[in-house]
Amino acid sequence: MSITLTERAANRVRNSIDKRGSGIGLRLGVRTAGCSGLAYTLEFADRQEPGDCSFESRGVTLLVAAKSLPYLVGTEVDFVREGLSEGFKFQNPNSKAQCGCGESFTV
Repeated sequence: MSITLTERAANRVRNSIDKRGSGIGLRLGVRTAGCSGLAYTLEFADRQEPGDCSFESRGVTLLVAAKSLPYLVGTEVDFVREGLSEGFKFQNPNSKAQCGCGESFTV
């Protein structure tokens, strides 16, 4: 299994990297946080770190640290606009529950 982006998410990442002027892709991860235990992290990646797993989705390189991979494998990342809000949404088959605000999840 891999980690994928929808076309909307891939377009958003490509446009953001172009505006930024540098970067090889997007780094995804998880950290301990929130009321459900884990929260997603996203940041631009300027280089691949030792131990990173690399995925290619719709022309975008996705990097995931090995320690985060078990929590993210099979995840699809989308970019959505809901009213005045916009952001990335994670469709994660490993998630058993999310907090009410959607900021954290548990496996």
